[in-house]
Amino acid sequence: MRPLAAREVLDVWEQGQGYGPTVRALVLLAAACSEEPWEELEALPLGERDRRLLDLRIVTAGRRLDAFAGCPSCGEPLDLSLDGGALLTACGPALSEGELAREDLALRFRPVSSADVLAVERCGEVEEARRRLADRCLLEARRGEQTVDAGALSEEEMTDLSQALAEADPGAELLFDLRCPACEAVWQQVLDIAAFVWEELEGQARRVLGEVHVLARAYGWREPDVLALSPRRRRMYLEMVSV
Repeated sequence: MRPLAAREVLDVWEQGQGYGPTVRALVLLAAACSEEPWEELEALPLGERDRRLLDLRIVTAGRRLDAFAGCPSCGEPLDLSLDGGALLTACGPALSEGELAREDLALRFRPVSSADVLAVERCGEVEEARRRLADRCLLEARRGEQTVDAGALSEEEMTDLSQALAEADPGAELLFDLRCPACEAVWQQVLDIAAFVWEELEGQARRVLGEVHVLARAYGWREPDVLALSPRRRRMYLEMVSV
């Protein structure tokens, strides 16, 4: 994995405008893994997708991740410092297939992918999206000798399947146990790797655009001229402009 150049950061940021978080994550991943077709990136388990995005973030900005959480009880803000290397370890490999057996029900499934999430984004009801997502991930579902689909599963069976899907891809949802220093409330916080990396990229893109604006006005350079400079050189020129 290599860090994105300034030109690539701006291109990715621009391409992601107007899209939801899943497409944005794929646009970012496609820039970093340009040798892989979009369809293959879409088919990656969510945990593998996020592991690659985290790897990209580490080679770009280092292992330390500064995050923020708010206490759900009293609203107290918490500043978090996370180790990207430890998070990579937590993003363990997903199973290629999983199995679930309950009495006469036998299910075989694969982990959820970005393509699956995109396919259910327009569902009007949460329950409809949940069952469509499960149906896409089911490779085989039998009750006794009869083939069934996700629509035939009971609520309890759907809950068991959802849990099995989560366990099959441990990197798809990173949870942290937090305690509020103000009110002592305890809760679990989800770290959305894709959203975190995109938010940082957006901040970086805006900083680069600001640098281009300042240097273009000061020296009459075109955007490609400014972006061709290394970050160190851009900083040096910015310092001289500000004197």
